[in-house]
Amino acid sequence: MTLDAKYREMTETPVPRLVLRMAVPSMVSMVVTALYNVVDAAFVGHLSTEATAGIGISFAFMTFIQAIGFFFGHGSGNYISRALGARQIDDAETMAAVGFFTPLILGLAVTVVGLLFLPQLAVLLGATPDVVPYACSYLRYILIATPFMMSSLVLNNQLRLQGNARFGMIGIVSGSLLNIALDPLFIFVLDLGVAGASIATAVSQTFAWGLLLWGTTRDEAVHIRFAKFRPSFGCYREIVAGGLPSLCRQAFNCLSVIMLNFAASKYAPAGQAASSIAAFAVVSRTTMFAFSLILGFTQGFQPVCGFNYGAHKYDRVRYSYLFAFSVSAAMLTLLSALGYIFAPQIVAVFRDEDPALLEIGTAALRWQCVVFPLCTLSTSTNMLFQNIRMTFPATLLAIGRQGLFFVPAILILPRIFGLQGVEMTQAVADVCTFFLSLPFAVWINRKLKSES
Repeated sequence: MTLDAKYREMTETPVPRLVLRMAVPSMVSMVVTALYNVVDAAFVGHLSTEATAGIGISFAFMTFIQAIGFFFGHGSGNYISRALGARQIDDAETMAAVGFFTPLILGLAVTVVGLLFLPQLAVLLGATPDVVPYACSYLRYILIATPFMMSSLVLNNQLRLQGNARFGMIGIVSGSLLNIALDPLFIFVLDLGVAGASIATAVSQTFAWGLLLWGTTRDEAVHIRFAKFRPSFGCYREIVAGGLPSLCRQAFNCLSVIMLNFAASKYAPAGQAASSIAAFAVVSRTTMFAFSLILGFTQGFQPVCGFNYGAHKYDRVRYSYLFAFSVSAAMLTLLSALGYIFAPQIVAVFRDEDPALLEIGTAALRWQCVVFPLCTLSTSTNMLFQNIRMTFPATLLAIGRQGLFFVPAILILPRIFGLQGVEMTQAVADVCTFFLSLPFAVWINRKLKSES
């Protein structure tokens, strides 16, 4: 398919069919990516509670990688989407190169600094002395693969926002399935323990990077060429405009995980700090798996939104937003009900030998499931604002859940309710974020309707 044919597809195909076509590959990509994180935790859970806590600590660094990758991926991808809608091919190719090569270079710098100060990094992320060795074992190989993991996220989002979500899915899914296959080999057969899980992730994500990079050479994709790598203030201004909400959201995700690790340790019963950290790590990965379905679906309307906004077809932008919100809300309601009912069984999958971990994890997961469906409004509205370059409301909504509300909640609630305050923090933050998002959702819906 040529770029002209892609333009016609994105601006003429009926919206529900088009959103579903874009959403299914994105959902598969997100779910399988989340799945390998869950599988990592499940396999490592058979080693020890401290090992599970170690990869939970490392999860904060993974969110940092995602913050940089999504910043450049969404920032460049949103611009590329609008540029293709306006048929500005050369501008799209320049942005693709700048968006790809910059985080690749930045990732190399992060690798060097991280390896030089590895134990200090583990402590900074919230590791207790008995967890530090396991966190370092996992972080070491993740750091080596950081440049590829960052730029892989860029490639996936650029392809998805061009309307090539299917090939992005192939790249991400292939790497994740390879990760799942390599985990038991490296962890148990080669007896590498926590380091084996890290090596499996590093190898598979580097493989996915190569596959995605090859995908940009196809006729229907915007090609990435080093000759087009022309960094400029204008390019980075557009990346900031389109990617700042993602950067802020993921940066606060990273901060919230670190604060959660410290709070889980501080307010745990005596002698159960590792169990508490591990419990919240299990809950974080479980909810991330459920949320990835919704995130994948709402991402399906982003290329539809970007293309049609660039083509001034505002009625299609509004329709795609409402369709994505409605379907994702129904899906997350069902998943939340199942999560609440089967919370003990879900937590036990990761480590059923630790009663403290089971008790803390079950309570935290149920608190989250009670209000989880409310997240769909903020997520879909944030993505809409981000795509149409309304940076301030997009950024405000992006930092609401894990920043404006989670940070003060994790500082206040545990002081009042102890460990239960830690368990309920995310639920309280989600309720507050919903009420922040509601007036923005009503306003943008009326604005798009009036411009149609």
